[in-house]
Amino acid sequence: MRETIRTKLANFSELVMFQHSIFSLPFIFIAMVVAKDGWFGWKLFFLGLVAAVSARNFAMGVNRYLDRDIDALNPRTKNRPSVDGRVSNSGMIIFILLNALIFIAIAFLINDLAFKLSVPILMVLGAYTIFKRFSALAHIILGVSLGLAPIAGVVAVLNDITLWSLYLALGVMFWVAGFDLLYSLQDMEFDKANNLHSIPSKYGAKKTMLIARVFHLLTLIFWSAFIILAFLNIWGVVAIIASAIMLGYEHYLVSKDFSKIDKAFFTVNGYLGFIFLILIIIGVL
Repeated sequence: MRETIRTKLANFSELVMFQHSIFSLPFIFIAMVVAKDGWFGWKLFFLGLVAAVSARNFAMGVNRYLDRDIDALNPRTKNRPSVDGRVSNSGMIIFILLNALIFIAIAFLINDLAFKLSVPILMVLGAYTIFKRFSALAHIILGVSLGLAPIAGVVAVLNDITLWSLYLALGVMFWVAGFDLLYSLQDMEFDKANNLHSIPSKYGAKKTMLIARVFHLLTLIFWSAFIILAFLNIWGVVAIIASAIMLGYEHYLVSKDFSKIDKAFFTVNGYLGFIFLILIIIGVL
């Protein structure tokens, strides 16, 4: 029985790629630290963590459920639990509803504004899968989804949305959209063959990489505006410089060899968020 439960948990973890929560979590806590000008307390830490994980589980659950027909055709995704039967359709629906309810309940416990925004946020999070079936703007929608993380963080602390949090969110949006463009290069030919809308399938690899560079330049510009408006010190500047170096390294890896896309996507971007968070914490403290 224990082994069965462990196996099911492992299947659901693989379904939503739980380890990828590292992309949004740092920016929720960056917003919370800056909004509070220091430690925001264990209660908000726990509520913020559960809200972030449940929101991402919901988004990935919707994605896997609606994309199971496409994933079954793609050699890269045909072994996902949503395709090979390890997680049933009914199991995915229950998982999606459960995480939606958890997110809404946590938002209710945080404050009024968080509760009012909870359902609209879930609607945005679920839109990515639908968009990529008719628009190449799906990359931007994914960016918006993760860009909501710092907005949620500042709402949790202040029950309000500040100008600096919008710039931080815009930076996250273009950061995510940029690395999603690079990641989508793997499926460029598959998307063409199956009439799926993506920037790589529409414009090709060379133009996609150029667009990704522009997006990441915008990321650095918006994050710099965040640093200025939030009155962060030299450590904020160091965070921008570190981000620029890591994004540059990411583009170098992909330009040299498409087989390095996974390393660029997971390793570099995973470290970037946490390094940014650590430097902002040092600066605030």
